[in-house]
This record gives sequence, structure tokens and C-alpha cells, in this order.
Amino acid sequence: MSKNKIIPFSPDLTNEYSLKTLVENRTIYNLDHCELNLFETYQKSELVALKFNDLVVTSMLRGKKVMHLFDEPGFDYLPGASVIIPANVEMKIDFPEASLEKPTQCLALAIDNKKIVDTLQLLNEKYPKEGRDNFWQLDERNFFFYNNAELATTINKLINICQSTSITKDVLADLALQELLIGITQTQSLKALSEADIEQTSSYLSQIVNMIRQNLSNKINLKTIATAACLSTASLYRMFKKELGISPVEFIILERIKLAKKLLKNQDIYIKNVSYEAGFDDCNYFIRTFKHYEGITPKQYQQLNNKIS
Repeated sequence: MSKNKIIPFSPDLTNEYSLKTLVENRTIYNLDHCELNLFETYQKSELVALKFNDLVVTSMLRGKKVMHLFDEPGFDYLPGASVIIPANVEMKIDFPEASLEKPTQCLALAIDNKKIVDTLQLLNEKYPKEGRDNFWQLDERNFFFYNNAELATTINKLINICQSTSITKDVLADLALQELLIGITQTQSLKALSEADIEQTSSYLSQIVNMIRQNLSNKINLKTIATAACLSTASLYRMFKKELGISPVEFIILERIKLAKKLLKNQDIYIKNVSYEAGFDDCNYFIRTFKHYEGITPKQYQQLNNKIS
């Protein structure tokens, strides 16, 4: 499992004597601008339908689901992943492994639309993105993503707030909701940049990313990149942190890891050569970094990939 897939903590399961149903047993916590739902399933089921009136951020906490959403093929939904479902869109869910001994648990956070609109408007006014027609927004079609540490921490915070008895919990929840929405938009932007054909896009940040990708095998000097983009190094750093939630250095590392994974599809290539071609000067550092992000060594990844193929 990749280190980028961070799982929020799992709240205690419902006492078996308090269960109302074995399929999507629901516990609800209502606040002013959000509703936290905790769902638990204890038996195998197929095509269980669910729909919310508000946009919902869901995050898998235990077990396995197969999610059917929009017209996309069903996909495995496992702990460490989150999915955004727009308002009034029906999802259908399979529970292929659920049992009393191995239940599934998933949270669904329904967020008031005005809260979303107000937060995005505030971000666009106070912290505008670089370039024309480049705004803070939730991309409802870019609905699947893996949690990073910051998102998992914010989700944990919201669970704690919703379950608390504090008289200020609505105020605290509003702040955490803003934090969550910022984190999701940054994660979506990073995912979109990672998957997009950069040469076919024209955003300011995309052009900088293109420069980085063209030089991954070489020593990358951030000052040179910043100067080419008519920015100071500090401005370059702020742009990456604001729009993607990570620093330029971490982005470069992630891109080099992605390049290394492509190279490792060749079962005959030496790890030392992969390290060099992916822009790592030190092979031992490359191995440590790869394991930090992917959870296994480059050699293990190479062997596993070739077994699958």
C-alpha cells in the first residue's frame, strides 16, 4: 500500500444489540452546515442504492466495497480512499466480503451547498490562483482520490467534532469543513495535473510542471525554474503550496517516483539505472524514498509488476 493512502481512524462499531439492520446500519450526527453519517454493513450484499440531497464526501474506514457511480465501471473502494458524490446522484454499492466478523465501515459527510459556495468564493477572493480562468472549485467528475496525511487528519478532526458534546462544535466544524474543502481541491488539482496531457493544457502552473517533467532526469534547480516562469523562488513555493498543497521539491519527488514506476515495468532494467534515469543521484536514497511513498522497494515493485503482467 502506498504511503500516500492514509486511513482516518475508525470509530467504534455499533454494539451488535443496537444494530437496526445488517446492511448499511446508519448513525447520524447533525450540525448546522453538515451531517456526518457512519455506515456499517455486516453481510454480503449487492447494488445497495444510496442518495443524498447535498454533496457528500465519503471515506472508506474498514473492509471493502465495490462502488458503482455515474456510468463508470464498478471500482474497488478500500480504506485510504475517498469519493465525492454530487447532490442527488445515486450510488450503488456491492459488499462482496462483509460479515459479522469482517464488517465494512464508511463515513459520508453531507455538506450544505451554501457552505461550499461561500468557502470557494472566499478562496477565489482572498487567495486567487495564478492565470486567467483558473479558480478554486470542486471537480465533481474527478471524484476518486487517495487521502494524504492532511486530509486524513481533517477527516479525523470532523469525526471528533461531530461526536463531541462541545457547545462550540458547530463553529469548530465550520473551520474544519473549510480545511477539508481546501484539501480536496488541492488533491484534485494535483491528481488532474498528474493525469493530464500537460502539452495540451495552457494554465500557468501546467507550463511550470511541463518544464519540470522535461528535466526530471537532470539536476533541477528551483531558482532556474522560477526565473524561467518569471517568479521568485519564494513565489514558486507559495504557488505550489497554495494550489497543490505540497512544495515544489515534493512535487518533483512524486514525479520522479512516477517516472521510476514506468521504468520498472521493464523487468530487465537495473535499479541503479532506474535511479539515474529518474533523476536520483544516490541509489540508496532512491530506494529509501521509493519505499517511503510506495510502501515497497523498487525491486519488489518491479517483481510484483511483472508477476501481474
